[in-house]
Amino acid sequence: MIYFDNLTLKAFVEENRDFFCGARIQKIQQPTRREFIFILRKNGESKRFYVNITPNLHHICFMSKENEEKRYLSIPKQPPMFCMLLRKYIENGKIVKIEQPFYERILEIYIEAYNELSEKINLCLAIELMGKHSNIALYNTTNSMIYGCAHNVGSEKSRDREMRGNVPYVYPPKQNKRDFLSYNGQINFETLADDFLGFSKPFAQMCEEQDIETIKDFLELKYLSPVISEDFSRYALFSQILDGIQQNSVNDMIDNYFSYHQNKEILDTLRHKLTNVVSHRLKKSENSLEKIERQLKKEKNAERYRKYGDLIMANLYNLKDFQANCTLTDWETNEKITINLDETKTLKDNANRYFKLYNKSKRSTEKLIQLKEELTNEKGYCLQTIYLIETAENIDILNEIKQEVLQEEDIKKAKITPIDERNILGHTVFVGKNNKQNDYIISKLAKDEDLWFHTSTCAGSHVLLKIQGHEKPSDELIFECAKLAKQYSQGANSSKIGVIYTKRKYLRKPPAANLGYVTYKNEQEIIID
Repeated sequence: MIYFDNLTLKAFVEENRDFFCGARIQKIQQPTRREFIFILRKNGESKRFYVNITPNLHHICFMSKENEEKRYLSIPKQPPMFCMLLRKYIENGKIVKIEQPFYERILEIYIEAYNELSEKINLCLAIELMGKHSNIALYNTTNSMIYGCAHNVGSEKSRDREMRGNVPYVYPPKQNKRDFLSYNGQINFETLADDFLGFSKPFAQMCEEQDIETIKDFLELKYLSPVISEDFSRYALFSQILDGIQQNSVNDMIDNYFSYHQNKEILDTLRHKLTNVVSHRLKKSENSLEKIERQLKKEKNAERYRKYGDLIMANLYNLKDFQANCTLTDWETNEKITINLDETKTLKDNANRYFKLYNKSKRSTEKLIQLKEELTNEKGYCLQTIYLIETAENIDILNEIKQEVLQEEDIKKAKITPIDERNILGHTVFVGKNNKQNDYIISKLAKDEDLWFHTSTCAGSHVLLKIQGHEKPSDELIFECAKLAKQYSQGANSSKIGVIYTKRKYLRKPPAANLGYVTYKNEQEIIID
């Protein structure tokens, strides 16, 4: 990914200057601390001007509806203080002009508005797109005094430039660089971005094959042809220096490129958060299982305790009370066994002591086996959930998993996202993309004769084949559904994997089981090779 630079800002300003000048600011919204939406209207046309001052995603553009959905913007019920300040001063204001200071990553929007006394005031909204120093400031052009900023920068953070209310707005310190348009010497592309104004490092690298006159034309925005690389790793204003997907306009290039990376970052951040939570649960269940296995090995002495008690009772007539030990013959193996005794107790008391140890160990083993089964189910649920998190295609599916994992609300009552429904050989097939969808497929959509598919040895989606009446599905149909179950599983890339299938009536959901967990019987298995 490459960052928004001053040349891209210059191209955006030149392309959209006509719409900005004379437009009115109808509405202002602030979805997050670093994102703003200004609804501008001119000549009966409204556009959503989007400003993002996030350090690694700073940019501006007019959003399309499609890319707005990719950004997952949610307007809070209570607007932040800076949003309220902007609404107070510039909502319904008229944009007089827009400017970009010489080679700066700053967009200045000059606005004509009216105060509470209906007096005309001239304001400027300065949008600074400078990485971690990105900010927005509203100031009065008459005295340059700042009304407010998106985030304040005090003297303790910056000695050169304070950004807060009631201080004058000043430009950032000038860079000690030259203007390339007046230069005619040799070009050192390694230091081009450090020596001259107007160059970001990615842009300087893409210009390596170009001559000095062509590069000057680029800086003057000649031969403008916006393009984004096929893998969305880079963008450029000129197709001469980058192969990829041609864009209709500079705005479309910015909107498409940055919305793609915003979408990816939002999904990756939520995936990472959920994976950490579930991985912690998985680790706890695995550690508990290891402890239970060790404890079960110790409890294998239960049968030995019972045998000791039986041997002592069978030989009461041969032994004396209050002995430290006794040696008896095991009637199963005909071998001699030495049994330790409590010499302060009688033989009957020693036998009863071993019977008590046997009963205690037996009860403990039963509890451990039950707990082991619960932890095994928990481990399987965690592995299944981690797989579903990794393969989630959009934020809605991840949010359902989030509700389930973090128990933010009653998951059973929450709305469900549309389930993946397909048509295979004329039959309806459902594919669950998270545990809630898997549970809904089994509980609501499936009938007794429908076929359920799932990989036999790894986590994956539930696949349901709807059966009409009493028809018998063909082998080809069953095989296609089995391939679908493999495709949406952790074994998707395996050369060989087993897929089990059975009728819905043979599935059972244990009480209090995790969402999507079922037991089954009468299953058949297909090996997908």
